Amino acid sequence: MGDLQQLAKRARAAAAKLGTLTTETKDAALLAMADGLERESSAVLAANTKDMEEARGQGVTGALLDRLSLTEGRVKEMADGLREVAALRDPVGEVVDGWRLPNGLQVEKVRVPLGVVGIIYEARPNVTVDAAGLCLKSGNAVVLRGSSSAINSNAALVKILSEAASTAGLPGGCVQLVEDTERETARELMKLHGLIDVLIPRGGEGLIRTVVENSTVPVIETGVGNCHLYVDESADEAMALDILVNAKTQRPGVCNAVETLLVHREVASSFLPEAAGALGEKGVQIRADAEARALMPGSLEAVEEDWRTEFLDLVIAVKVVAGIDEAIEHINEFGSGHSDAIVTDDYGRAGRFTAEVDSAAVYVNASTRFTDGGQFGMGAEIGISTQKLHARGPMSLPELTTVKFVIHGSGQIRP
Repeated sequence: MGDLQQLAKRARAAAAKLGTLTTETKDAALLAMADGLERESSAVLAANTKDMEEARGQGVTGALLDRLSLTEGRVKEMADGLREVAALRDPVGEVVDGWRLPNGLQVEKVRVPLGVVGIIYEARPNVTVDAAGLCLKSGNAVVLRGSSSAINSNAALVKILSEAASTAGLPGGCVQLVEDTERETARELMKLHGLIDVLIPRGGEGLIRTVVENSTVPVIETGVGNCHLYVDESADEAMALDILVNAKTQRPGVCNAVETLLVHREVASSFLPEAAGALGEKGVQIRADAEARALMPGSLEAVEEDWRTEFLDLVIAVKVVAGIDEAIEHINEFGSGHSDAIVTDDYGRAGRFTAEVDSAAVYVNASTRFTDGGQFGMGAEIGISTQKLHARGPMSLPELTTVKFVIHGSGQIRP
């Protein structure tokens, strides 16, 4: 605990200085970090090779291995992501509201950094870079605690990022990695109330639940994505098929990939055989209810747990529904509040779907794969919040700030 407390104290001291830095200083550091990643990419890839070898030795395959893997192209993407963050508007110091009182006091609501942000995450080394860049741009120090599967990659990345940031004038301790990947250390991090201002878990349902249930530090929940696509009776079926294949197979191991397909009974006989063929060509395993199974050759029988599951793989659950009422009811019961879509040509049903589906992102005639800070034009994101307090949906720079009230007077006293 002592070492972890010292690390958090260094982060807190760094945060006090980061909050006062100019945008120009922060941007210069981000650009230096990007250059450092590209210059030292061979060291990053060598470290990632160790992680990949160990993961394969432990039997990791498929989407999970893909999330761990780094290539020259992915390292460049991470560097470019830092440059994109540098180009974004700095939220710190923004006056989001203001008014003058009858007594002459001028009240302003101003964005300020959260302070020290802790990130607990699994497997994906790109989170290391995205989180560091976004936190620093928004004036926050960041404490990173990745998984054991990516420890070599994360250590190499943080070394490059922290050295570049320091050389560019940022305070030491602004980017730190918890190198002890034991579960007990993660639990200790969750108890550092007063040193860590907020924790953001990024990973599967088990990780997020553990952080929420054990943390004394405020938590922003992110990421579990049991996402749905509902094909309405008025849908353009060719459009629906394109959206389905993209939303399920374009990158199945991410939180905005579709996990459940719901189809109106009136179009099931025409749409589902086509869907089975298209998904089959992509290697997708189909788990369907009895009505859908009769129309989808090779499909397996779905069980209730399938409706609740974020597969993160080439697996999809399929159900035939009587109409939009049943579709909305199913989504709100089994979904995770992440991203859900309807394909329809009926304006009224589209309006009902967007109003009644209780999710962070709701789509009409588009793939759920767009739930992403970059795709929304917000720049990089630190995660996708599925909760309703403070932040919801893709979290970019403004969501990494809070506000303080600044009041200017001319000698007023309260009567």
